[in-house]
Formats: sequence, structure tokens, C-alpha cells
Amino acid sequence: MFPADARKKSVDAKEIIDRAIAAAALIVLSPLFAVTALAIKLDSSGPVFFRQERIGRFGVPFHIHKFRTMRNEKPKKNISASGDPRVTRVGRILRKTKIDELAQLIDVAQGSMSLVGPRPEVPEYVEQWPQDRKALILSVRPGITDPASIVYRNEADELASAADPERYYTQVLIPKKTKMYADYVRSRSLLGDFRIILQTIATVARG
Repeated sequence: MFPADARKKSVDAKEIIDRAIAAAALIVLSPLFAVTALAIKLDSSGPVFFRQERIGRFGVPFHIHKFRTMRNEKPKKNISASGDPRVTRVGRILRKTKIDELAQLIDVAQGSMSLVGPRPEVPEYVEQWPQDRKALILSVRPGITDPASIVYRNEADELASAADPERYYTQVLIPKKTKMYADYVRSRSLLGDFRIILQTIATVARG
């Protein structure tokens, strides 16, 4: 999909800013991370972090970090709707407050992700992205948040109301979200990213 030279590591202003902010945020949020890690360990057995392969920039796979919100078992499916019995008591709080997503600051600091960008998907879902949008979306680093994350903040509730959550995700949500991803890539800017971060914070604060 991408020529070999396009995959060579390059650092732009956005990445420098992202990594600097992520590093600072990890230091500032370290007490919250410590409390979260302790709560996860006391609530259920298993690791603090959930690691899963996602597709990054130029189609290169990486392993995303999230605070673990489910019991430590091999997932049978990649989507999780509201009321999923695999989610732990602490996990429900972490998901509601989006604290589980803050672990992705590690991925931003490492350069695999950006603060703002299309959300990274598992390989099988990326294969279902519309071909006319896939290359465009994968031309940038995936992000912790983006316009689609704000619009579909309550995606788990929407999936729970569907007769077949997996089918609804692939046939309804993927086309809508990839359109928003592509629109973001075409018009992205540092000022626009700053606005999206503020909108995300406001949305989470409102609950």
C-alpha cells in the first residue's frame, strides 16, 4: 500500500509536540496511574495493562496500551458493548471516565500514536475499511482521540442496543467512522487538534 521509503522513520513538528506533551502528562498523571494500577490489581487477577495489536501509520502494527478493564482471559471478540460480563467492577469505572485510555500516552511518548488522529483498529477491522479511504487514514499516526471519538463516545451503549453488535459495528459504524477519519486527515492542523483535545476533555467531564 505504501512504498518502502514512505515507511522510514520521520519526525515532524506534530510528533515532537505530541511526544513532549505525552511525556509531561505521564509525569503529572503518575499518581493517578499508580492508584489505577493498584485498584486493578486488587479487583481482579492479571496484568495492569491490556496490550493488543493495532495497525499504525503506513500499516505498521504496534501494541496499544490500555488499563485492563476486563477479566484476564483471551477475548472471544474485539468489540465490547455495555453490560459485557467480562468487564470488572473497576473496569466499569475506568471505561466510564475514560481513564483506561490514558495509558495510550505511553504509545504517544514512544511515537506509535499521536494525541489526536484516527483511532487505531485491529487488523481484521482495518481490512474492512473502504479501500478509497484506507491509504489516506493510514498515512498519519493513529490518535487517542479524534472527532469520531467525541461523536461516538457512548459507542458501547449503541452496540448494546443492536441485535448483532459485531455486524452493526462492521456494517454501520465502520463506514461512518472511517469517513470521519478521512475528513479529519484532509483538514487536520495543530490548532484543530488543540480544539479536539479541549472538546474531548469537555465531553468526558460532562459524562
